[in-house]
Amino acid sequence: MTDKVLTVCPYCGSGCQLHLLVDKGQVIGAEPADGRTNEGTLCLKGHYGWDFLNDPQILTSRLRKPLIRKNGVMEEVEWEEAIQYTAERLLAIKEKYGPDSIMGTGSARGPGNEANYVMQKFMRAVIGTNNIDHCARVCHGPSVAGLTYSLGDGAMSNSIPEIEHSDLVFVFGYNAPETHPIVARRIVAAKQKGAKIIVCDPRMTETARISDLWLPLKGGSNMALVNAFGHVLVHEELYDKRYIEAHTEGFAEYVDSIKKYTPEYAEGITGVKAADIRAAMREYAKAPTATILYGMGVCQFSQAVDVVKGLASLALLTGNLGKPNVGIGPVRGQNNVQGSCDMGALPNVYPGYQDVTDTAVRKKFEKAWGVELPRKKGYSLTEVPHLILKENKLKAYYIFGEDPVQSDPNAAELREALDKMEFIVVQDIFMNKTALHADVILPSTSWGEHDGVYSSADRGFQRIRKAVEPQGDVKPDWAIISEVATAMGYPMSYANTEEIWDEMRSLCPLFAGASYQKMEVQGGVQWPCPTEDHPGTPYLYKGNQFSTPSGKGRLFACEWRPPQEQPDAKYPLVLSTVREVGHYSVRTMTGNCRALRQLSDEPGFIQISPEDGADLNILDGEIVAISSRRGRIMARAQISDRVQQGATYMTYHWWVGACNELTADFLDPVSKTPELKYCAIRLERIADQAQAERDVHESYQRIRRQMNVQEAVLADKVTR
Repeated sequence: MTDKVLTVCPYCGSGCQLHLLVDKGQVIGAEPADGRTNEGTLCLKGHYGWDFLNDPQILTSRLRKPLIRKNGVMEEVEWEEAIQYTAERLLAIKEKYGPDSIMGTGSARGPGNEANYVMQKFMRAVIGTNNIDHCARVCHGPSVAGLTYSLGDGAMSNSIPEIEHSDLVFVFGYNAPETHPIVARRIVAAKQKGAKIIVCDPRMTETARISDLWLPLKGGSNMALVNAFGHVLVHEELYDKRYIEAHTEGFAEYVDSIKKYTPEYAEGITGVKAADIRAAMREYAKAPTATILYGMGVCQFSQAVDVVKGLASLALLTGNLGKPNVGIGPVRGQNNVQGSCDMGALPNVYPGYQDVTDTAVRKKFEKAWGVELPRKKGYSLTEVPHLILKENKLKAYYIFGEDPVQSDPNAAELREALDKMEFIVVQDIFMNKTALHADVILPSTSWGEHDGVYSSADRGFQRIRKAVEPQGDVKPDWAIISEVATAMGYPMSYANTEEIWDEMRSLCPLFAGASYQKMEVQGGVQWPCPTEDHPGTPYLYKGNQFSTPSGKGRLFACEWRPPQEQPDAKYPLVLSTVREVGHYSVRTMTGNCRALRQLSDEPGFIQISPEDGADLNILDGEIVAISSRRGRIMARAQISDRVQQGATYMTYHWWVGACNELTADFLDPVSKTPELKYCAIRLERIADQAQAERDVHESYQRIRRQMNVQEAVLADKVTR
């Protein structure tokens, strides 16, 4: 008899509920459930992304046993030895260099909120540092900073189901059909109900194809375009004067900042026709309800926080906040990147977005955790290479459920930094490129093998449930971290994830009423949920009461700054990283699912325009060489008429076509998010295509051998 286990999809922030089908202790399929956001539908990854649980070893094998590097090679050990060794090394480094010499990560993927809560508590209470961060830093870090400044909360203002009831959906730098297919379904439904769709994106995305107005702006010109939008709203008097007077501040300064950004002036920077800029804002302003959705096309630039503030200002100018079917939506990418932020896996806030520099807040956590806590903000994830190579400040790195060598920019520099560190712990479910640098590898359970809570992109807490027993000598992430803490002299013991959850919510007013029981009854709970009798909050800022210090929304505009690296004669093209519908994150999960693997394979693709293809004599499907000022890789050319001349696009999850060998690590000064959407590259045709195919195959097989734990010996640290 097949059992059905209700859980939440592990692949994006949509928070879709599904049933895992289990037969004889093995997952054999998935069916959609009637969740709040997906309502009986699933995308490709939801339907077929469970197969990695069965360890088909397509890319690499599941980690089954703790490993310690001894004499240059990794050897399997028992848990007691691995925990003790990890604890002793961390204690020694803390004693010698101080707690701030140690960095830790949270994980926005499968572990769940409880494991992230335990990890940030470990770094703060046991190590004694606020050096805790995670992959939100390379995606929606600007959303947290920008929206918190403008509105008071760094999350989606309204819920995903509301999108289809909006009269206008304004999509900026966000490709929903590739990243969040279930959200894309809501956009299509909105259009079917009569909504206008406006899209700002350099590429002709699937959403742009169905849009009423497509604004194909040049990469890196976001701030100029957003300023021009504001200029139209103000100078054509399309803004809501009463709303501005009653509920916002900074209007005079805003007007002064956007003064020169006429649509004609912005056209010279953005390439978007002045008439289209005006048309977009006239439609946006007259819509009874309007929703802004944005993604990495906003966040992964070195001026990202400014643009987020600017987009929030458009909603404030038109009064599109504080009621149903409106607002601004940073649609979070990974399944639990919202939750990892909620749980305080960030260097500046405790769980519940409580400032680490606030004395009263710190004392509350000190009383609960029974230890003095650090007083200054910690380091950000993207600062790690500089802190190691330039400042010599970091000596140890506890990497939990992340693969920064694959996912972060300027991979060569990051590898160099990791090799300079004295001690690296990697805690994960699969081998990955980062684990090749580890001194200790701690194998954990996966989604489907443990219980917990995820946060969807629209602030929704939902239960994840154990469906099968894990294979091998592995443990839940929260249990591993607790054992390391205990071995370091700080006893940490929990009976289950609910006990962790209850401790967390006792310290977090935003989440205090979101109990497991309430999630069971309601199917989920959207925060804020301050009390046991509170049902949760579908939309924020009811009554136009913002969470800013003054209670008012803050308007913002500033000068446009061009991206920090520009093309030249040697590197004449621009590369932007993008997503692909069939794969997720660093591909260790989806790449080990047989059905999803059929969609695409190594070395991945680089999308180029027909004009650039003709100029370089490159044919569709050929292997090409791609170089930047940081590295060189190979990928397969994909000629696409959806791409503007001079622009190229790659996904970051391929091993051979690893575009983060090329990307630059220029950072937004506020959020420290890298400019992954803009770097200069050179594209070259390879004459001998047969040899190029062999080179790709050999490179792929070499990396697979390094990753394969079953072959007993992992590569020495110097072999990359």
